[in-house]
Amino acid sequence: MLAEPPREDACDLSEPFSRIAELIDGSHTIAISGHTSPDGDALGSVLGLGLALRSRYPEKEIAFLLADDAPVPRIYRFLSGADELKSAVSYTVDPDLFIAVDCPVLDRLADAAAVAQRAHHVVAFDHHPCRHEFAEVVARHVKCAATAVLIDKFLAFCQIEVDPGMATALLCGIVTDTGRFQYQNADPVAFAVAAHLVSCGADPAKISLEVYQSQRIEYLRLESLVMGRIKTVADGRVAYSYARVEDIARRRVSQDECDGLVDVVRSVQGVEVCLFLKEFEPGRIRGNLRSKGDIDVSGVAASFGGGGHVAAAGFTFEGSVEDALSVALPQLAALVGVDPSSIQIKL
Repeated sequence: MLAEPPREDACDLSEPFSRIAELIDGSHTIAISGHTSPDGDALGSVLGLGLALRSRYPEKEIAFLLADDAPVPRIYRFLSGADELKSAVSYTVDPDLFIAVDCPVLDRLADAAAVAQRAHHVVAFDHHPCRHEFAEVVARHVKCAATAVLIDKFLAFCQIEVDPGMATALLCGIVTDTGRFQYQNADPVAFAVAAHLVSCGADPAKISLEVYQSQRIEYLRLESLVMGRIKTVADGRVAYSYARVEDIARRRVSQDECDGLVDVVRSVQGVEVCLFLKEFEPGRIRGNLRSKGDIDVSGVAASFGGGGHVAAAGFTFEGSVEDALSVALPQLAALVGVDPSSIQIKL
């Protein structure tokens, strides 16, 4: 089935789309990568775009890269092309073109940043806010629910046929970045693109089964621990929980399996913003922030050198869980209008 014409919205991307299409057409070796610790949108966008370009240009060498020297997250291994994803550190080509997806800053490309730096041309598709562009051509639309929406629009612009494998990968990106269409970013365009992808053969039931209904018992035991640790501050408007490195190791849970734990914390009634901390190495913390309303948590993430969206953001912190909480919770309290000096941290 042919991709639909570009859907109307407030942002005209025809100019960057045209320039990116020209660079793709003129390149023989192309590498595509998403951000470090890839989620469904990063991987779905890499695979959806990569498979589509391979179908249009079978003579080109197109590599699907992982920004980290790590396996594909288990819940996304069902996607078409996932078995061809390779670590950026093992990719030795100086590509004609590097395509970054779902990544607003070069540092977030991790090992793939080196590939981008030695590429002849660099372009990007992204829906995150960005202070400084690292690519020479950028298709950015911060109101898009997911980068996968932009990829779908680009394929429509190029009139590239979308098959069921591509469609499922892109739909996975939209489903995960909208929290199964439960987050504030689930707008009419996201639903329209999702409907189009299903008409192209995307399998929403398969996505639901693999991503949300196939958790290992070890993960569920860790989830239970995280649930038991949930605390609230700021009159119940801020919630937080955490998992230490020994908690994760003892239950034999992989790092990528922990990505959904922040939603457990977010689900507490009356909570407006939440924080989940994952200690992935001794003294190194990954923080995930979420909000339920219009409160912008990306500024808190930025204060730690991280970033993200209004409703979802993340950061890395050097120090202990206690140290991270002592810095982050007062900022979150201030976001909801509560005196930050009143915050008492309990573990």
